[in-house]
Amino acid sequence: MTLTLYPAIDLKDGQCVRLRRGAMDQVTVYADDPAAQALAWQDAGFAWLHVVDLNGAFAGHPVNAAAVNAILGAVQIPVQLGGGIRDMAGIEAWLAAGVCRVILGSAAAKSPSLVLAACRAFPDRIAVGIDARDGLVATEGWAETSTLAAPDLALRFEDAGVAAIIYTDIGRDGMLSGVNVEQTVALARRLTTPVIASGGVGGLHDLAALQQAATGTPVEGVVIGRALYDGRIDPTAALALRSG
Repeated sequence: MTLTLYPAIDLKDGQCVRLRRGAMDQVTVYADDPAAQALAWQDAGFAWLHVVDLNGAFAGHPVNAAAVNAILGAVQIPVQLGGGIRDMAGIEAWLAAGVCRVILGSAAAKSPSLVLAACRAFPDRIAVGIDARDGLVATEGWAETSTLAAPDLALRFEDAGVAAIIYTDIGRDGMLSGVNVEQTVALARRLTTPVIASGGVGGLHDLAALQQAATGTPVEGVVIGRALYDGRIDPTAALALRSG
């Protein structure tokens, strides 16, 4: 199988950062110019970008619009965007601005009807972000944890026409401790919707483990963050591995 690799560009206060377990007070700034960073990932050979407005996720509305627009103006590869997009107007605006795929996270958990309506209006351009803490869905920038199990939320949208489910293990995000292969593959085996893994990638061995375990499932790709920025993963080696 071939995994699509999604370099993560997480935006906080206009900068490209990485958090640890989603905590806004545990932040590492990697770039002051997100557009230049996006262009660097494109030039490295990646075919997609995964962009998240972290401030927007907490605020409930877009905050880093200027940085996102700069990214869209800098690259030709498709961009998927999440963080603070909570209504149809916001979805329409970002798709019109050039975003290829809008990610609905908190909105998916709290307003499933919005996901269904958006999928009808924009087929194959809506992804659902499921962020889980100990298997339970977290919302509002991970500040709140629900009683809803991640697979139950994913199954709500199985026939909706969602382009992908982006499954993040919050406990591993930014920790370089390895992808939660077991839970990701278990989720994927219950779905036909493509699944994108996120959280914990620490090296090429994690990509290889996910690729091997996910064979025969709809796991489509993986988001890579801190390991790329810290130089633990070389883009050329990663792209060669996932297509090997």
